[in-house]
Amino acid sequence: MKRRAALLALAVPIGAAAQSVSLAGRMGSKALLMIDGQTQTLAVGETARGVKLLRIDGDGVVVDVGGRQSTLQVGGAPARVGATGGTAGSREVVIPAGPGGHFVVGGSINGRAVQFLVDTGATLIAMSRDEADRLRIDYSRADRGMTSTANGNVEVRVLTLSSVRVGSVELANVKAAIVPAPMPGVLLGNSALSRFQMQRDNDIMRLTVR
Repeated sequence: MKRRAALLALAVPIGAAAQSVSLAGRMGSKALLMIDGQTQTLAVGETARGVKLLRIDGDGVVVDVGGRQSTLQVGGAPARVGATGGTAGSREVVIPAGPGGHFVVGGSINGRAVQFLVDTGATLIAMSRDEADRLRIDYSRADRGMTSTANGNVEVRVLTLSSVRVGSVELANVKAAIVPAPMPGVLLGNSALSRFQMQRDNDIMRLTVR
């Protein structure tokens, strides 16, 4: 939790065949892409399955598919290109491990961008009051509850978030806790993780919608 990794899972339906290309994150000087559900690590200038990595631009990348360029930006909404203009619903989020072995993924709460830290030990999505205020979440009428912390029991507010996006997967009506103490990020707890089938392969975590 000391550092945040620049991670993303963005579904990109491309062309008439609705090829799906996703940026799962960065691994050094290379980009970790998902191409039709298969992981592929590319350096700038390399091509795999018709997808060429043109450049790494800050927290995002620029790819070329069939002569058309698309920019994938960390924390942004799913990018969509192709003649069909169709929407291919994403069902999987791929998260590479960041510094310290933590799994951090971009997403949003009620349409506002956040960085989630995957925490299988947390019962609910959890965030500080300051973060809830930034996200304009009204917790004044939320239910009261108690949780245990390193400093003892503290009172929390428990409510339901109408929209939670993890990578490119949208979830509705997810329970969350607002805690009074400062937190370095938003914990992605089991109220959201229970909606996924989790699989870890070394430094890669896959969350697949159940």
